[in-house]
Order: sequence, then C-alpha cells, then structure tokens
Amino acid sequence: MSVVGCVTAPASVSRRTTPEKFYIEACDVGSVDVLAIDRVSTEMTLTVKRDIPASAETRPICGLMGTIRLVAGMYLVVITKKQKVGDLLGHAVWKAVDFDIISYKKTILHLTDNQMQDNKTFLSMINHVLHTDGFYFATDYDLTHTLQRLANTSPEFQEMSLLERADQRFVWNGHLLREFIAQPELHKFVYPVVHGFITMKSSCINGKVFEWSIISRRSCFRAGVRYYVRGIDSEGHAANYVETEQIVQYNSAKASYVQTRGSIPFYWSQRPNLKYKPKPQISKSVNHLDGFQRHFDSQIILYGRQVILNLINQKGSEKPLELAFDKMVTSLGNGMIKYIAFDFHKECSRMRWHRLQILLDMVAEMQDEFGYFLVDADGKVLLNQEGTFRSNCMDCLDRTNVIQSLLARRSLQSQLQRMGVLHMGQQIEEQADFEKMYKNAWADNADACAKQYAGTGALKTDFTRTGKRTQWGLLMDGWNSVIRYYKNNFSDGFRQDSIDLFLGNYAAEEGDWTTPLRDPKDWKFLTLPIIMVVAFSMCIICLLMAGDTWTETLAYVLFWGTASVVTGGVILFNGRDFVDAPKLVQKEKLD
Repeated sequence: MSVVGCVTAPASVSRRTTPEKFYIEACDVGSVDVLAIDRVSTEMTLTVKRDIPASAETRPICGLMGTIRLVAGMYLVVITKKQKVGDLLGHAVWKAVDFDIISYKKTILHLTDNQMQDNKTFLSMINHVLHTDGFYFATDYDLTHTLQRLANTSPEFQEMSLLERADQRFVWNGHLLREFIAQPELHKFVYPVVHGFITMKSSCINGKVFEWSIISRRSCFRAGVRYYVRGIDSEGHAANYVETEQIVQYNSAKASYVQTRGSIPFYWSQRPNLKYKPKPQISKSVNHLDGFQRHFDSQIILYGRQVILNLINQKGSEKPLELAFDKMVTSLGNGMIKYIAFDFHKECSRMRWHRLQILLDMVAEMQDEFGYFLVDADGKVLLNQEGTFRSNCMDCLDRTNVIQSLLARRSLQSQLQRMGVLHMGQQIEEQADFEKMYKNAWADNADACAKQYAGTGALKTDFTRTGKRTQWGLLMDGWNSVIRYYKNNFSDGFRQDSIDLFLGNYAAEEGDWTTPLRDPKDWKFLTLPIIMVVAFSMCIICLLMAGDTWTETLAYVLFWGTASVVTGGVILFNGRDFVDAPKLVQKEKLD
C-alpha cells in the first residue's frame, strides 16, 4: 500500500497559519466553514474562508487528532500522512501514518531550563504514542462500533456526529478532543481515531468475489504496557482489552463475527524485577468480586452470553490465577457466563498443535448457538450474534490470537456457505489462496496487538501463518522473547508514561515548575552496576593475565568472581529499583 499525501487525497484539509491563529478547513465537501484557533487565548471559533488573511502560510494535512496542554502551553496535533486500508460498506478507511505537533506559542524562551527539558520529554512521549503503529480513522463512518451495534440504533443516534455517537472505549484521541466535544458546531472538523489493527482484502472463491476484513479495536480504558498494566481497575475495565470483528461482504449482504480478549479480570499485578518471568501477585487487600462483576455485567450488556476461554498454564506461577478465576466465576453464579480452562502449553507441548481441535470441539455447540450477525442484500437482519468468546492467556497476545483465528475461521466457514460463496461440503482450508491470505492476516493482527502491548511482534505466528510449528518459528520466538525482556525491564516505564500522558491519565500543567519526571535515582542504581562490571572485568583480566603461580591467579579470580556474583545477586534482589518504572501515574493506580 502506498502512502497517500493529502494534497491529492479526496478528503484533504488545509492548515493555514498566522502568528495569531491557526485556520483549519472542514472535511465536508463544499463547506465554507473554517475552524479558527486563537494561539494566545486558545479559543476555538467558527469563521469563513474569506476571513483568512492572505499572508497565512498554507500546509496540507489529513485531519486533526486534537489538542494537548504541556508545560510550554497548548499544542495542535495533526495527521500529515495517511494510507488507504480499503473500503468498508462503501466508506474509505484510512491509516494515520505520520503526524505533526505544533505549538500555539511562537517561542519557549519564557521557560526555565528544567521546564524546557520536561516539555521536550513530554513531546517525545506524545510522539512515541503517535508513532506506535496502528491508528485508523474514517471521515464518514463510525469505526468504533461493530456492524451489529450500528444496526440496532435509533434514528436519533444516526443523526449524531461521529464524535457524539462513538464508543468511548475505543476513541484513542478522546483526551485530545475534549475541547471540541463541548462545542457541537466544531464536531465536523474532527473524528474518532481507533488504535489496533485493520486489514481489508478482496478475495475470490468459486469465481465469487467477496470482501473480507479484520478490525481489532484496542480499548483506551486501562491501557498500557505488558507488565505495568494487568488485571482490572475499579470500574471493571480490563488491561489489554481488544474487540476483534471479522466482516464479510458479498453481493450487498454482510456478516460479522465478534470476539474479545482482555486480562484476567480481577486485581493482580506482575511488575518487572529483572527476572525473566516475574511472579504474578494477586492483591489481598481488595474485594475482587466487585470489579469482576462490573466487568462481566458490562460485557453481557454489550455482547450477550459470555464463554471465557482461559488459556494459561494450570501449574507453576500461573496456577493461582487459574484457580482464582474459576472460583470467582463460580462465586458470581451468573448463568450467562461459562468458564473453560484449557492449558494451551501443556496440550500443545512437543509440537502437538493438532490438539487445539480438542478445544474447538469442546466449544463447537456453544459457537453454533451464539451464531453471527448477518444482513441480506436488502438490508434485512437475518441473524444476530447472541454471545461472545472472551479469550485470555497471561498477556492476551500469542496463545489468545491462535485460538481466536481458529474460532473466526469456523464462523467464516458457516458465513460463506450461507452466502453461497462456498458449496456444501467445501472447506476453507481447501481454498489455498484464500487460506494463505487468511492466515497471514491473522498473524499480522497478532503482531500489531503484541507490538502495542509487549513491544515486539507476537510469538507462535509461524503456526498462525502456516498451520504448523517450525524450527525457524521457535528461533524467532526466542529472539522476540529477548527483546521483550529488555523492553519490559528497561524502556516500558517511558512507554507507560507516554500512554498515560496521551490518554489524559496524567495532565501536564502549563508552566509546571515541578513534574514527576525528575525523580532522583537511588544510590544503588548507579553504584552496584559499576561495581559488578568492574569486578567481572577484573575476573576476566586475571584469567587472561595469569600471576606467577596458579594459586595466586585462582585467588584473584575467586575474589573478583565472588564480588561480581554477590553484586549481581544484590541487584537481582533489589530488581525493582533497577527497572525503568513509570513516573507520571502513582504505582498503586496501576496495580
């Protein structure tokens, strides 16, 4: 796909700049309205094109993400490049691929050196989030809702602007649009931006051409990175919550199948501490059932019956989480919720991936009962999806995506037969071209979700792409695991702070004299690693430059070797002091 510059894009927008104001032209074709933003008072008003000074500098943009306040004042965040993903029901869907952050103020010389440094860090945080791949938007279609939700709406809902009617769970620029929301006349200048993954493919089976899409919507509630955001918050919002919808369009008929994923929905944490796999901790000081019930009450209202597919290990450090999850579902006693535990790693150990069929057979009857959403060519709703599978593993990434792709394929088989694309008795797996495209698209979905949460591509995607586990796939999983370890321990604090700032969980104030960014490090942070490196280096030097006698050499090696091992042990014991932890939001809020 090529990047579409906004000069030639059909929904191009112009940003005109003067020393006093920004002028943004509306996306609506033929609209004469212009948004004027005062760079001093920050007031936003409507004006017309003839009021724009001739001296205004003109730049093409693809749209507005919104505005954000940092230490230096207000900033305008704009989309400068977009890429067309495809058309959904006749509406263009775009991926935002480049952005610009423009200061209202013409200079930052009024700031102190510390304030300038803090503002620079905040800007790099916003840029970091914006350049995390996976922001999508449509100017005339509501991407935040599933087809089924959109089909069951009132005439009043249809009249609302995209901003008013959007599902707030999936509006990632919601905080940046807070100034616009209060002024309905400005809604036409902005639109909700979702984060996650969207792919759209044109396919052909038996000479019949159909459109097939995946839309994964990442929730902006309890958003964050792998080890710093687990479990749920007091409102019942789960970490790494993603709604994934698979859509088929054929001859004006359309079908959709929805699944969800999200962290195990009670209060637990797994903070990085330099160990490869930190031990999960279940909170002992809170009532888990309250948040647990809130989570599933909202899921039942939104999606109907719930089948939980818990794919974590049923032994070792993950076992207490599995037992607690099972116990809570039993305690809730809600007939709308069914719990199924499937030890993915145990069942599929030693490359026995065919054993995933055990789980598919176990849930086949429930999947048939839930059905899927189906609308005929005349727009008549023939079927509604009556429930969803809520899958999870520890990260809700690798194991979860494998299972979701298999369930989605089973639903697609039924949909394509019902639409007349597949003949009776034909299997999707037999359609080589489509099967290859299908597997790669789901693997791309896995990679996108994994990069956004864990910092690397997904594991086990060789199985998703090829249908079998390979030695090369195992090697790539090892490499990705090493990268994850480094990022989770030494860069995820910055990533978490970036997300918290972008989503408004932390609000920077203009002219702030003190921010949590300048948190001084404990003496151990600098001293102990230096001692360990010096001791280890001396140990190697003593081995390479032997003394007069072997006993003298051995004594030196033992001394420096012991010093490096002891220092390393102290560092590991105090692991949390050495990882890159978030600074902006209080730690207890993330637990």
